[in-house]
Amino acid sequence: MHNDAHFGTRAVHAGQAPDPSTGAVMTPIYMTSTYAQPTPGEFKGEYDYSRSANPTRTALEANLAALENANHALTFSSGCAALACILHTLTSGDHVVVCDDVYGGTFRIYDKVFKQLGIDFTQVDMTDLNATAAAMTDRTKMVWIETPTNPLLKVIDIKAVADIGHAKGAFVCVDNTFATPYLQNPLDLGADIVSHSSTKYIGGHSDIVGGALMTKDDELHERLKFYQNAVGATPSAFDCFLLLRSTKTLHVRMQRHCESGRAIAEMLEASSKVKSVVYPGLPSHPQHEIAKKQMRDFGGMVTLTLDTDLAGTRRFLEALRVFTIAESLGGVESLVDHPAIMTHASVPAEQRAQLGIADSLIRLSVGIEDIADLKADIEHALSAI
Repeated sequence: MHNDAHFGTRAVHAGQAPDPSTGAVMTPIYMTSTYAQPTPGEFKGEYDYSRSANPTRTALEANLAALENANHALTFSSGCAALACILHTLTSGDHVVVCDDVYGGTFRIYDKVFKQLGIDFTQVDMTDLNATAAAMTDRTKMVWIETPTNPLLKVIDIKAVADIGHAKGAFVCVDNTFATPYLQNPLDLGADIVSHSSTKYIGGHSDIVGGALMTKDDELHERLKFYQNAVGATPSAFDCFLLLRSTKTLHVRMQRHCESGRAIAEMLEASSKVKSVVYPGLPSHPQHEIAKKQMRDFGGMVTLTLDTDLAGTRRFLEALRVFTIAESLGGVESLVDHPAIMTHASVPAEQRAQLGIADSLIRLSVGIEDIADLKADIEHALSAI
């Protein structure tokens, strides 16, 4: 596979040459925990034990690296496991600057796990570059960006924040889960590591939990690979096989997610029952120009605040018929999430209020169903408020 192939071709073929022993077009599922050694300590390639490496996983990692314009990729059993791998490269006394609006599980792993191990973190609104620079200290070793953010869909200028972090000697990580490599490539904008919850758009079918890290840096890759193996939160060969099936259609799915996401956002913005709509593709989005600069399209996530109270919000949610009330996102089916109660319940109430995660705030993951049915479903639910 040539590196200059277009995205859709890389999605289908990168890392996946036909099996040399049989000619199988699809990568086999290597369901083995260990590998024969002809003599002690001598084994074929990198394969001695499947926590360390597995051929199905190797194919997936090569595929994902190609999609993110990276030299290396590592895969994990969850997105949280991928973040934990990065944090294991830090030591007690190190400091991390984190954007203020992040997935609740990301906040929890910083606040309830690694903070207890002596790793400090400061959250800051990274749309404010002056505030971001002010949050950096001499102990700052890492900057964590999520863009678009979860659930408020803030768009952070990756290149500008990467420059700030690098000036302090920190490495810069970008959670690219919402955008996917089809819409945004943070490594090309100066990031050192890209992180994904492959549970979401990369998996795309709400049947896999997984995570991934990509980098261009050989030394950083070796450090991360050590912790991937040592801590051991690696995915099964079957999950890797399913993800390889999913990446083949990522570009096609994302086109539909983007088209429908924009249509739903525009419809909601015109509704008198909606107080506000946040979607990077709308000119009303505060960082719309940055989004146009660093994203190819604007995704399938839409956040809205209803012009009602918690009781009215519940009526809206319970009246939906096509959208399913559920955590997670990025699947072919449309999901609706109430962040304050569901995905961001681990964020303290006062912090949620400060961020603007109100009781009437809703996050939509717009799927690939017929857009007419999605619009009708939302209109029906709005009438229940």
